[in-house]
Amino acid sequence: MSISPPQEKLWWNEPIPKSELIWIIVGFIWGLIMFFMMIYWHAVGEQNLSNEAYRITAEDFAARTNTMIEKYKVRDEAGFPVVHPPPGSDVYLIARLWQWWPILELEKDQSYRLHISSMDWLHGFSLQPVNINLQIHPGYEMVLTAKPDKAGEYGIVCNEFCGIGHHTMVGRMYVIEK
Repeated sequence: MSISPPQEKLWWNEPIPKSELIWIIVGFIWGLIMFFMMIYWHAVGEQNLSNEAYRITAEDFAARTNTMIEKYKVRDEAGFPVVHPPPGSDVYLIARLWQWWPILELEKDQSYRLHISSMDWLHGFSLQPVNINLQIHPGYEMVLTAKPDKAGEYGIVCNEFCGIGHHTMVGRMYVIEK
């Protein structure tokens, strides 16, 4: 029961007050405007990354990553290989409990196709301080085109809770000037 029920208990037969009808129309129109603005800002405003996702097994992705490491490894850093692939190439990054592997070294103002996949659980890829956030699912390869425009050291943080060592899942990416 409500405080003031309709006279005949059939609310859908009651007339809608004019002030309420105006708010319904305004809300509907505003919803349409926001919907089309999302499409507009995606296409024109460069607000969202355009990426691709493909099914892949963990073994296949690990094999591709290892091939890239063997080909482009420049040094080791804290037990992790650092790779410096040539501009325009495919770059692979593995998310697994509780690390990002390998460390990437990219060139400023050069374009790369970045492939990211998880070997075990759902992880979140957050490139700091740049506002890039992706969900990385096991069994899927996320592919995005990256063109770093500022040299420096960037942190890669997992922003999806992935277990007891989640807080230690921090990786690095270097962008250097050539």
